[in-house]
Amino acid sequence: MHGAGNDYIYVDTLLYNIEDPSSVARAWSDRHKGIGSDGLVLIGHADGEDKAKADFTMRIFNADGSEAKMCGNASRCVGKYLYDKQLTTQTQIRLLTLSGVKVLDLHLTPRGVVDSVTVDMGEPIFENDRQFAPGTLGSSIHHLPIGTFVSMGNPHYVIFLDDINSVDVATEGERLEHHPAFPERCNIEFAVVRPDGIRVRVWERGSGITQACGTGACATAVAAALTGRGGRTSRIIMDGGTLDIEWNDKDNHIYKTGPAEFVYEGDVELPNSKL
Repeated sequence: MHGAGNDYIYVDTLLYNIEDPSSVARAWSDRHKGIGSDGLVLIGHADGEDKAKADFTMRIFNADGSEAKMCGNASRCVGKYLYDKQLTTQTQIRLLTLSGVKVLDLHLTPRGVVDSVTVDMGEPIFENDRQFAPGTLGSSIHHLPIGTFVSMGNPHYVIFLDDINSVDVATEGERLEHHPAFPERCNIEFAVVRPDGIRVRVWERGSGITQACGTGACATAVAAALTGRGGRTSRIIMDGGTLDIEWNDKDNHIYKTGPAEFVYEGDVELPNSKL
């Protein structure tokens, strides 16, 4: 499935148990020798004490096998999967992630199929010692402008440019992802304000260049508002599509709306397994 081009492999863990998701994510995400994706998403039912606060769970593993706390595009796809596969009849779903419970509001076509989802992404965080040590940036960002740190559960560093085509996203993104200023590594967004919205290119921690990043879109919208480049609502235009972001001034939460689509379904062997 993909959300605005951000593509993941989705597995219903009630049907198929993935014992080593990190190694499976690495093998299956390979775009030459595997299925090809930005990572692996495991869908499960909330159980035990989690039942009181959530309906379903989501775990995300990047293409390099590292586990992510949250992905806005993936959460929309999970909502579509659960509803379209008739695993729920609810159009509002509480989804438990490593960055907390996210509420999904599903928007249906006249045929009763989910075509877009609004996700309550929670409040942005601007200071997190575990994720950002600003004093270590110094002048080592070289020729790039100083950016804005925003955490949406996972860390983002948003850099606004006059010309988005002037930056080598792969080179600069990888360098900044591993910069000492970001102890947990970091997602990097390169953005430019245009009349039709904010154009963004993404270097995603653990996956490289991706077509879109939901938390990255939220972080970019917040960074634009903080720096006077945008308001409380933004259109974020990424390589794979457009996301609509609202930074609500009543509850301080970020609401992200965008598409979710199936690409294909199939059977695949687990790596190094005869099953």
